[in-house]
Amino acid sequence: MKPLHFQRGFTLVELIIVMVIMGIIGGMVAIFIKSPMDAYFASARRSAMTDVADTTLRRMSRELRTALPNSVRPYGNQCIEFIATKTGGRYRENDIVSGDGTGMAFAASLAPAVSFNMFGDNSSLPLSQQIARGDVIVVYNTGQTGADAYQQDNTATVAGVTLPSPTASSPETTITITQKRFPLESPTKRFQVIPGAGQSIVAYVCHDGNLHRSVRALDPLGALPAASCPYDGPILVSQVIACNFNYDVGRNTNAFVSLQFRLNSNGETVTLQNEVNMGITP
Repeated sequence: MKPLHFQRGFTLVELIIVMVIMGIIGGMVAIFIKSPMDAYFASARRSAMTDVADTTLRRMSRELRTALPNSVRPYGNQCIEFIATKTGGRYRENDIVSGDGTGMAFAASLAPAVSFNMFGDNSSLPLSQQIARGDVIVVYNTGQTGADAYQQDNTATVAGVTLPSPTASSPETTITITQKRFPLESPTKRFQVIPGAGQSIVAYVCHDGNLHRSVRALDPLGALPAASCPYDGPILVSQVIACNFNYDVGRNTNAFVSLQFRLNSNGETVTLQNEVNMGITP
């Protein structure tokens, strides 16, 4: 065993020197690591914002494709609203037997329609698209005075649905409606169906850095458009610094809705844009 005077530890000076050297090495390592780490977190923020924005754009585009033709109404470039539909179909133009009410009555010489036949079996449609009591039938919506679904010029509420015989070779579903003389015939003999349950009108609006989605029912009195879109619906996206919604009605071509918004988080900005082909056949 060595004498006690030969047993020694680290001196305070040696410990301080080691700490200084470790600090210098740590600082040098931090300099090299900082930039990649900053880039990683910035990329993660951009990715998260892009994911949220892309999901929202897809949802908006999907809903806009269900819009009743000629029902899209922009309010400036910060808001856009439309009447959503759940399905559509082709109506029988002429009665199977004269006066039996299976055809859609348009002529002024005929009594207003209280029912008509739809080609096809309503029960064969997906459940979310099946026509039900309380839904609203629209025929040839032009959006102009006299044929405007917002004013309910060309709408009728479904009172009942009678399915065809299971053995019918060419099934036709009978749809009973509130008495209505539709003002205009559809050139393609088609009609659209607005869902009941008070969720007919859908609006997307940018307000105070948020993108809202609001829904409301058609006004039973056919009131004129409000001065601005409502923004009392749930927030889909926050951190919005710019929105731009445009509607091009087209001329002899399809109408388009252009959607664009910009998000910002901690100095990182992403901008996404999409165009939705609305079609021209009501």
